[in-house]
Amino acid sequence: MRRIARIVVDPDLCIASSNCVHIAPAVFQLDEDNVSSVVDPEGASEATILEAAAACPTEAIRLYDAEGLRIQ
Repeated sequence: MRRIARIVVDPDLCIASSNCVHIAPAVFQLDEDNVSSVVDPEGASEATILEAAAACPTEAIRLYDAEGLRIQ
C-alpha cells in the first residue's frame, strides 16, 4: 500500500459536515469559515486518515503519495 505523503482539503467542496474532525480531530479542524483544514498531517494513523477522507460526503479530502499520485 502506498503511504500518505500529503493531505489536501478542497475548500470549494467542503460543506462543514465535520465527519473528518470527528474521526481524526488531531488532523483536521474547521476554520473560522467552517471549512476543514489540516492542522497536523501526522496526528493520526494512516488508517484513521483514510477513514476520515472516505467519510467526507463531498470527497473534499484528497490524499497523495510521495510521487504526487492520488491515493484517495
